[in-house]
Amino acid sequence: MAESTDDVRERQTTQEREPADTPTSGGEAPQVVSDGDLQAQLQAARDEAAQFKDKWLRERAEMENFRKRQERFAAERVERNRRDLLEKVLDVMDNLDRAMSYEDSMDRESLQQGLRMVRWQLNELLKTEGLTPVATVGEQFDPRLHEAVETIASEQPENTVVGEVRKGYLLGADLLRPARVRVSSGSPA
Repeated sequence: MAESTDDVRERQTTQEREPADTPTSGGEAPQVVSDGDLQAQLQAARDEAAQFKDKWLRERAEMENFRKRQERFAAERVERNRRDLLEKVLDVMDNLDRAMSYEDSMDRESLQQGLRMVRWQLNELLKTEGLTPVATVGEQFDPRLHEAVETIASEQPENTVVGEVRKGYLLGADLLRPARVRVSSGSPA
């Protein structure tokens, strides 16, 4: 009698569910793992995953603390540098105040001499902080360093700076403020 397709399917699923008692092609019997062993392996894997998660969370917290500590150090360094610079500027201001307090008792020349000394002191302070003036008069106009506010017909060659309206400054190699200048348009016609 011929088997129906339903019978064949039922026999195949029954065989898949039941472990085979026959040796495999390699000659070894398949290993049967009990539910207790599977549960123990699963629990061990869960414990290991929990340990890795805990370690990861601790590392993340440590990195966050390190980042905050570095930000705090950087802010403190900026504040300390700012305070040092302001203390130096206050020394210059003190000298300016002293010069102005003697304004009534000084003649014009003595007052100008005092102001020149204060200006020299301020320039030295700025120089020690890395600030240098941009060269202007007599130099070739450079749009990276100069800002032209006027062109003037003069005896100087075209595009030569002939006057300075406002000083420009470099901080190290970087431009802090461009110099505002008057530029020659060439000889007058």
